[in-house]
Amino acid sequence: MLYGMRFRVVCNVLVTVGFAAMAAVDGWAQSAQPSRSPRGTLFIVGGGTQPMALVEDFVRRAGGPGKARIAVFAEASQDGQRSGESKAAQLRGLGATAQSIWVDRGQADTDSVAALLNGVTGVWFGGGDQNRLTAVLRGTRTERAIRARFEQGAVVGGTSAGAAVLSALMITGDEIGEPEVEEPGNSREAWTRIRRGSVALDSGFAFLRDAVVDQHFIRRRRHNRLISVVLSQPPYLGVGIDEGTALIVPPKGPWRVAGASSVLVFDARKAVRPAEREAFGATGLVMHVLPDGATFDPETGRARIR
Repeated sequence: MLYGMRFRVVCNVLVTVGFAAMAAVDGWAQSAQPSRSPRGTLFIVGGGTQPMALVEDFVRRAGGPGKARIAVFAEASQDGQRSGESKAAQLRGLGATAQSIWVDRGQADTDSVAALLNGVTGVWFGGGDQNRLTAVLRGTRTERAIRARFEQGAVVGGTSAGAAVLSALMITGDEIGEPEVEEPGNSREAWTRIRRGSVALDSGFAFLRDAVVDQHFIRRRRHNRLISVVLSQPPYLGVGIDEGTALIVPPKGPWRVAGASSVLVFDARKAVRPAEREAFGATGLVMHVLPDGATFDPETGRARIR
């Protein structure tokens, strides 16, 4: 009955900035301890244009046409009221019952909004700024309701910023320290080096506890920042998901890649890191480049290309 009407509350999204890196790590450690193993599937898209096959697959995993009931959260975007409704309309066009839930933090922490998650079989987080999305939902009754649906088997997905928030340790998008420039006129783009402590981190929603997610990965050349993270701290495993591509994480078994491009996996769990020194390095870092149809088993570290 709740899905027979649209919940449309116009509000200003609350944005918080300046989370300390150490506090982020502490928050990640606490949020990474669930009461039981999840039963849901994660559908993590690296941003950009999603092939229709991916959208159809998400609806299918949420129950399929006529059965899927999907809640869309687009609070990461300043234009989220419009983009959230656009996404919900796309999902309805594929036979799902879908609504955009557009709220501020105060509303997200109410029982009435959390109740909108009752019975949903899928949750979708839109793109934009992941810090804006966590500022609205993290620690609220609505976030707990989403987690409860996930633990009951719902599929939870997101794209771009909506992908970044799914891991326990979240890359905020901010660089710590000034980018190094060797010569006048050299590029001043972010993360021109692999450096310890160069990536600002915060706690995400912790649906994925054993890897850090980065997005727009190949297209935006984000290798340096993800390598800097996986060499520095737990869980020492990172997945860089390119645009138009999904990493599908089932409750058990290998992860699977689907879509137009690839997912890069950086596995530093067995890497050897020298004692603290100015030069930042390691040996034994393993990288996998996984196209559509490839799989990765996080328990064994083995990857397979179809």
